[in-house]
Amino acid sequence: MKLLRVGTKGTERPALLDSEGVLRDLSGIVQDIDGALLADDAALGRVRAAAESGTLPALDAAGLRIGPPLARIGKIVCIGLNYHDHARETGAEPPAEPVIFFKAADTVVGPHDTVLIPRGSVKTDWEVELAVVVGRTARYLESAEEGLAHVAGYAVAHDVSEREFQIERGGTWDKGKNCETFNPLGPWLVTADEIADPQDLSLRLWVNGELKQDGTTAEQIFAVGEVVRYVSQFMTLYPGDVINTGTPAGVALGAPDPKPFLRGGDVVELEISGLGRQRQEFAVA
Repeated sequence: MKLLRVGTKGTERPALLDSEGVLRDLSGIVQDIDGALLADDAALGRVRAAAESGTLPALDAAGLRIGPPLARIGKIVCIGLNYHDHARETGAEPPAEPVIFFKAADTVVGPHDTVLIPRGSVKTDWEVELAVVVGRTARYLESAEEGLAHVAGYAVAHDVSEREFQIERGGTWDKGKNCETFNPLGPWLVTADEIADPQDLSLRLWVNGELKQDGTTAEQIFAVGEVVRYVSQFMTLYPGDVINTGTPAGVALGAPDPKPFLRGGDVVELEISGLGRQRQEFAVA
């Protein structure tokens, strides 16, 4: 299923994109798309049955904002340097274990919302990423297979990053990762049953129409199931938590000088096969 949330910020309603590409209203079936829903097999079964019955009312998608596909996100765990080609382009050694950092849940915006370049920023960068949405509580998982079994679904994430804040301003990544609007998510949350192999997805990103990133999750150093297993050794993952699993080569940081960092007025488009497409205009905060 392709689950999403539509409407103005703060008043989004749950919806579903059916197999014919018609937007369907879920508000008569569930209150929202969130961790509580993803952990409730019976509620998900009702959604699936309603979708298959063809009785869900259609929504007029014209002019309707698409919000983040997941409400009340608990935490966003991010994996750094998780693609072989990205490590090579930045001159970094591939990590022996996953590199973990966090983004605050309030960085999440809709897939087509405006992204704000922080005041004083000169090194705002792009990163297309596969987002993993947790559907079952995960603690001390023992295998990558268990990790995959705890995944409810997948989405496109844009891990926008300010590289000067991240690397040059005190040695902590958090300042460069948690600026306002720095995690567009969506358009859909695609349930795990629709993704045959999360290690066989193509990722692409364009800046002002120019292709910058063209990669595949096959290049991941640590595969999705292993990432979930590994993270569960250090923290409990709950339904509705999100894991951003890293970006392939092609970011501004890895480009030859002068590096083409983002400026106000730039347009970034990104997509992952089977998971949809985003488009953001960048503006100075």
